[in-house]
Amino acid sequence: MQQFTVPQFIDVEDKVIGPLSVRQFIIMLADFGLVFATYKLFDFSLFLFSSIIIVMVGFTFAFIKINGAPFHYFLLNLLQTAKRKHLRVWNRVVEPSELIDIVPVFKAKPEPQRPSVTSSHLSRLSLIVDTRGYYSGEEDESANITREKNIEDLLKA
Repeated sequence: MQQFTVPQFIDVEDKVIGPLSVRQFIIMLADFGLVFATYKLFDFSLFLFSSIIIVMVGFTFAFIKINGAPFHYFLLNLLQTAKRKHLRVWNRVVEPSELIDIVPVFKAKPEPQRPSVTSSHLSRLSLIVDTRGYYSGEEDESANITREKNIEDLLKA
C-alpha cells in the first residue's frame, strides 16, 4: 500500500519576506510608494495627514482578516451585496405540459368490497370460536346441519 502525504495548513499563506507573505509585501510596497508620492507632491502638513490615512488603509488591507479571509475579499463581498437587489421573489410560471411531467398520475384504486356481516354469519363465527376450531365453517349445508347438531349437543353437555 502506497502512502501519500496530505498537505496541511493550506489556508496559511507562505511567508516569503520575513513575517510577510507575498500579498502583504506587495500591498505594503504600493502603500509606501503612495506615501513617497505624497511626500514629493504635497507640503509637510498635507503629507503627514495623507500618509497616516494611506498607511492605515494599507495596513488594513495587508494584515486584517475577517472570518479568516483577507480584508479585500470582505470588502468585495460587501460591495457586491450592496449592489444586488434586496428582495428576491421567485415566481415560476408552470405550463400545463410541464405540470403533467411534474405531478405523478394517481389512478384511483377500487375499494375492496367488504362482505356484509349478517347474524347467521356472526353465529357461525361464534361457533368456530366456541368449539375451538372443530367447526370449520361452511363446506356444504347438509354437513353443517349435522355438525351444528353435534356441536349443540357438545355445548349442552
